[in-house]
Amino acid sequence: MAELDVSERQAGDVSILDLSGEVRIGDSSVALRDSIRKLAGSGKKKLLLNLAGVKYIDSTGIGELIASYTTITREGGQLKLLNLTDRIQNLLVITKLLTVFDSFEDEAEALKSFQ
Repeated sequence: MAELDVSERQAGDVSILDLSGEVRIGDSSVALRDSIRKLAGSGKKKLLLNLAGVKYIDSTGIGELIASYTTITREGGQLKLLNLTDRIQNLLVITKLLTVFDSFEDEAEALKSFQ
């Protein structure tokens, strides 16, 4: 059973979700979706997903990232990615999604990028 731990912290008006584990079909993708929807529902529109602790992501997890990005953007917000592992970065390059997401290796730089 894949598990994803999601912890939330604030940096000014940016909500940072630190993810650890695997994002795949089942409970882990639901955990990611619920965390992002909860933040969006409470009016938080600047989200940074820290993927440093994500060991694996499957097509459902990628789909969840896209759906979350679409939801947040449609509501006038921004969703950005931080600390992509080599495996996740390669996956986003292959799927051409790296051009969709703003991604950063440095948290301070990522936080500065939000308007």
